[in-house]
Amino acid sequence: MGIFATIIVGAIIGALARFFMKGDQNIGMLWTVILGAGGTALGWWFVQGPMNSDSTILKWVVSIVLAIVLISVYLSVTRGGNRR
Repeated sequence: MGIFATIIVGAIIGALARFFMKGDQNIGMLWTVILGAGGTALGWWFVQGPMNSDSTILKWVVSIVLAIVLISVYLSVTRGGNRR
């Protein structure tokens, strides 16, 4: 996947991940795209590599789940002990 496609898909995955997450995620669009792209890259690698599958739907689902994990980790690191 090229850089432009990764950015577009990362924005979509990041937005979907934030949509499915509970609570307020106070992060900007840039971090949404970066973390969504990270979830996409890891998700597609995981589905094609260790899972040995070529399912597009599975790639999207795993990418969204991994983006949720990445966003959660980012929020826990940046918020520190300040939880609402």
